[in-house]
Amino acid sequence: MNSEQRREKIISELQESAKPISATCFAKEFSVTRQIIVADIALLRASGYTIRAEHKGYILEKPEGHAMLKRLVVKHGKNDVKDELYTIVDNGGKVLNVIVEHSIYGKIEAELNLSSRYDVDRFVLNINETGAKPLSFLTEGLHVHTIAVKDEDSFQGIVERLKAMRIFLDYN
Repeated sequence: MNSEQRREKIISELQESAKPISATCFAKEFSVTRQIIVADIALLRASGYTIRAEHKGYILEKPEGHAMLKRLVVKHGKNDVKDELYTIVDNGGKVLNVIVEHSIYGKIEAELNLSSRYDVDRFVLNINETGAKPLSFLTEGLHVHTIAVKDEDSFQGIVERLKAMRIFLDYN
């Protein structure tokens, strides 16, 4: 397991846990030192995750009104950006970020924090006014979004709607 895979597993476990998880517990699980886990947590925080340290370990803070964080893997062109984001926010999701895996630069992540049509409209207007290309342009439309949702039913509703649009690939 490489360091990026370990950090993804740390986030996954923090998302699923209602209790703090200690650096020592993670260190034993991944056969690394506690200091490596502390560095992993710092990198995760720098990439936009709100991880709180408590006396018994780490807790992932979830956006207000949302109980779960999930990742969606999607692929589409520039013309589908607005519809994709509307689908997520209209069905109770908040789009926290966009992530692409670039062949040269590796993982590139940008914070979005879109929770309404107003937010989406401003984001799309900014793309159009500046002539900028979405980050997914670097990967021929393939990208990942971390989204916050209130429950599994809301998440599955989003997945079904994205499947109907033929842009959904996978989730974790």
